[in-house]
Parts: sequence; structure tokens; C-alpha cells
Amino acid sequence: MNKHFVEDNLLDTVSIESEELINFYFTRSQKLLTADHYKHVFSRSKRFGNKSFTLLARKNDLGYPRLGLAISKKSVKQAVDRNRIKRILRDNFRLHQHELPNVDIIAMCKPHVLSLERHEIHEQIEIQWRFMQKKFSTSTD
Repeated sequence: MNKHFVEDNLLDTVSIESEELINFYFTRSQKLLTADHYKHVFSRSKRFGNKSFTLLARKNDLGYPRLGLAISKKSVKQAVDRNRIKRILRDNFRLHQHELPNVDIIAMCKPHVLSLERHEIHEQIEIQWRFMQKKFSTSTD
């Protein structure tokens, strides 16, 4: 197969084999917006995590994954740091959304995350995405 990639100015769309278009936007519909959305996930979810992050995930019937962020002041004191973590998480989700199962995800972090560089955060989250894929591909709930 001869694969070629064509990227637009913002690196938001990639064409594979000139027929299939993959969108890398992070739209409003891909966010958990309301308290009810968060309650739904918190009430009965599967937990994934490591020493820096905890991800809660619950299947949805929407046909695409959604992300919610719950970065507390208790775990990350400075607003600048909280915003940096959220930006990195959103970016990583945006890039991997097409590989994820149809789940609602809430991402929370632990104080250890402040000691990590950007690429280390990306690596840790990508490992959690892979665990999530395996768990939900074998799960019936």
C-alpha cells in the first residue's frame, strides 16, 4: 500500500490514501460539559492510572469518545500549572481520539505530574489510552 499524508496549515486534518479524511479537532461535542455528564462517569466507571494520573472511563452510546478534566487545586496549586496540564491532556486526547473506544473519560492528576516534562506526560497518558483500549475491547459493559 502506498500511503501518503497531506497536512493542512494547522495540522488538524490528515488524508490517508487520498480517500479517508481524519479530523483531529477537539470540538464541543467531544467534551463532558455538564455536571450530569460527570456524575454519569463518576457513578460507575473503570479506573486507569499511574503515579501521575487517574482516568475514569465509562462506555457511551455516542459513537465517539469524550473527555472531561478534573484538575484540582489540591493536587496542582498554581493556575498556570493546572492550565498547562489541561492543555497537554486535551492535545493528547485530540491526537488519539480515533484510536480510543466510545467512552466518556474524566482525567484527574496527582501532584507528581508537576515534576514531569511535556513528553513524559504524553508518554504516560498514551500508556493509559492503550490500557483503556484493551480493557474496553474485551469488556461487555
